Amino acid sequence: MTLPSHAPPRPVAIRNAHPLLRLDRRAVAKAIAVLDAHAVKFRGGCPAGELSLVFLTDTALAKIHADFMADPTATDVITFEGNSLAGLAGEICVSADTAARYVGLPLVGTPRSIASKTAQPQGPAQPSAFSTELTLYLVHGWLHLAGYGDLRPAKKRLMRAAEKRAMALLRAADVMPVFRL
Repeated sequence: MTLPSHAPPRPVAIRNAHPLLRLDRRAVAKAIAVLDAHAVKFRGGCPAGELSLVFLTDTALAKIHADFMADPTATDVITFEGNSLAGLAGEICVSADTAARYVGLPLVGTPRSIASKTAQPQGPAQPSAFSTELTLYLVHGWLHLAGYGDLRPAKKRLMRAAEKRAMALLRAADVMPVFRL
């Protein structure tokens, strides 16, 4: 979806269902607007319509994973296609816990069974590493809605290359959202 320069940004509904996560909704919506404005670089981008973003705990995302995909394990991102007739682009559900654990932030109150099945720490956390990782999860979901897949090696390589381009675009536009636990 390429937005004309005069078009208003798409509606972005943001739900923060993580009890410890702090975020700036406007900054998140601005990052999505930058991706939308450069959609031509990403297979036309995410479909038109309202985009829903949900920030969750590992436990909550694992329940969605079980309910909709018959897999009760935790994961980092789940993307649901929208309904263009209803004006919905789709929904991107992300785990703030997985992002935190991946960059080495300690989590309080995470069940050990969930913690052992998600991303493993990559060393001591840097101040912006958590924000970068969580933004990557949003980008990943947006790219799924744009038609990128990642279940086969060749498709996964294309997804990773698109993620790198999208993250570089957000950095260059100075619109990387800040997230805090």
